[in-house]
Amino acid sequence: MNDKPPDNAASWAKLVDTLNVDATPDGAINLNVQGKRVSGPLQGFGQLWQKTYKLRLRNVETTPVDVIRLWKEKLPELMPSNSRFYPSITGVKPGEVILINATMPGVPGTISTGVIILYADDEAFTVMTPEGHPESGFNTFSAYTADGMVVAQIQSLARANDPIYEFGFRFLGGSNQQEEIWHHVLTQLGEKLGVAGQVEMEKVCVDGRLQWSRAKNIWHNAMIRSTLHLPVRLAQKVSGRRTA
Repeated sequence: MNDKPPDNAASWAKLVDTLNVDATPDGAINLNVQGKRVSGPLQGFGQLWQKTYKLRLRNVETTPVDVIRLWKEKLPELMPSNSRFYPSITGVKPGEVILINATMPGVPGTISTGVIILYADDEAFTVMTPEGHPESGFNTFSAYTADGMVVAQIQSLARANDPIYEFGFRFLGGSNQQEEIWHHVLTQLGEKLGVAGQVEMEKVCVDGRLQWSRAKNIWHNAMIRSTLHLPVRLAQKVSGRRTA
């Protein structure tokens, strides 16, 4: 029997039962992450979609390794204002948690959630969602060479976490907002590399069925929990100002 670990073993996060946030980065809200289990496509409720976004880095001297290094270093700067990412002080490394504070049209306050970095090497990194996140699944950020040029890519394989999110994705523009986020990220990445290209997108419905056995995921819904927690955060702000 060969017990030698695979060559990329160090690139994978260690198996954990629940997520743990060691410290909250400045400006971030740590809510709906601590103690939550990871939630992949099998644990979600809605239709399963694979979406692939590509930006061809034409006429620029770079390598996939250089692109991913920049991506990891500048990840918070690349995100739009309605979806802020807060990596840990350690950075984008396997097992680390990235806190996410987002806003959605018609929803008061900030929706607080996060992702765990499932895999990270020199040419790619993958994040996985926790319970209560709008989606259940993975996002992989990668760079590779094709047709003599480097391509930056984001690929997601995910489904809405619960019936409320599924309704929002289908009928309230949630899916379009999500797609705009990843278009924005690739466009910003290109600008930092001096490229003003067009983001290409392909999407495929991998499974059109709803997993009704997962409807109970509503209990962990980060949007609902963040909204219910809003008065507490407001009270903390007021209290902080009075004691400052």
